[in-house]
Amino acid sequence: MTARVPALVAGLCDDAAVFPPGLAPLPDAVRAHRERQDTWYAGLVGPLVLGAAALPQLGALLAPGERLPLSVTLPGGPAGLPAVLAGCARLPVELRSVEVAVPEAMAPAQFLDLLAAGPERSGDLDVYVEVPRDRRRGAVLEALPGRYRAKFRTGGVRADLHPDEAELAAAVAAVVGARVPFKATAGLHHAVRNTDPRTGFEQHGFLNLLLATDALVRGGTEADARALLAERDGAVVADRVRSVGPEVRALFTSFGTCSITEPRDELVDLGVLAAPLPEGVRS
Repeated sequence: MTARVPALVAGLCDDAAVFPPGLAPLPDAVRAHRERQDTWYAGLVGPLVLGAAALPQLGALLAPGERLPLSVTLPGGPAGLPAVLAGCARLPVELRSVEVAVPEAMAPAQFLDLLAAGPERSGDLDVYVEVPRDRRRGAVLEALPGRYRAKFRTGGVRADLHPDEAELAAAVAAVVGARVPFKATAGLHHAVRNTDPRTGFEQHGFLNLLLATDALVRGGTEADARALLAERDGAVVADRVRSVGPEVRALFTSFGTCSITEPRDELVDLGVLAAPLPEGVRS
């Protein structure tokens, strides 16, 4: 049987294999991403995510006629955008999005002016602005509607890099209220809210984030979103996910993960995704 990836999770997992904690070598990441295109769960996987610094090494790994789906991060801010667009234009890639960070200590107005002053972009290219977690957050969020998308960090290598339920719920409420699409990155290592047994870090679940977004889309409160972000019962989360409306994915577009197999397997275990039956086995 051929398994079908439901629309609810289609393209949900951006392939961030080269980033921590995975840190896959670039040749391995490209090869694995290419090989997944022929698997039953190919529809679960979004573009390969690479930092701008990796682009010069990418050409030697691709065939001339290839169209590698790609999202490029610019941790140094919008100053590097012209080089990224020019570099991708010379490569056999399909640049789907760029993810631009607001440099530390840069004022929102300066950042937005630099981003707007960049070269003309294809109408199919999505621009995600990594929203800072400091006092600049409000001004950046206010500037996004109708222009850019949002990117939120939901974890990292230190406990303080993991926003709590209140902070994340407030951030998501702001973009949902303004109908600004967003993606998340870092820390979403499991489908359901959990405490990492190795580090002790509190980790958000990517399905919890999906539920919180859905609640806000339906007119729920930040308190509703906080409660859903905090839910740790996988059976409860899986049951509620079945009633999520289709419009939620127009807002929560994807999350970056250094492993594709782990979220795939957890979605199968929770009954959200159906793996194909072994050959010769009847349902």
